[in-house]
Amino acid sequence: MKYNIQLVGVGGQGVLLASTVLGNAAVADGLEVAMSEVHGMAQRGGSVQCSVRMGQDILSPLIPKGGADLLLGFEPAETLRNVTSVDRDSWIITNTSPVIPISVSIGQGGYPPLDDILAALRSVNDHVVAVDATARAVEAGRAITANAVLIGAMTAVKGFPLSKQRVLDALLEAVPAKAKDVNVRAFELGYEEVRGE
Repeated sequence: MKYNIQLVGVGGQGVLLASTVLGNAAVADGLEVAMSEVHGMAQRGGSVQCSVRMGQDILSPLIPKGGADLLLGFEPAETLRNVTSVDRDSWIITNTSPVIPISVSIGQGGYPPLDDILAALRSVNDHVVAVDATARAVEAGRAITANAVLIGAMTAVKGFPLSKQRVLDALLEAVPAKAKDVNVRAFELGYEEVRGE
């Protein structure tokens, strides 16, 4: 068994934390894990990509084009930018809250309408789940827990190889003690968003 997850977003959204949580959960489950991360101007809102491969006989951290079983997008335009990492049978979970680039804010570019982004994702496959992770995180108690919402959403995907509890335990080990309760609430809200899909 091998399972490949491509996580994408922009700096400050918790993409690296999410990949660490996944890696730790997989190791705790007795799986082999290989991870890779790419980030440019991440501290200034630039792109961040992480690959997490888990299973048996994992030889490389890199996921071949179209080889991701799951694309987890923390930012909608970044999700679309990385859609070539999946195929028709993969799952795509994307946050619907955009992070507007500075170039757009100062009038040097445009940000595509969310409906166009979602339509383009759905043209790739039928397994697209759009979650307003930021709104769910605010509902849980803190906007910063949007990554916990997305981690929870991922655990509800059909065929995901790790148990919900295993991933939640790994998340709680990675966050400060004072943030545990809000992260549990955020995780559960994300899980419920996808469970009905």
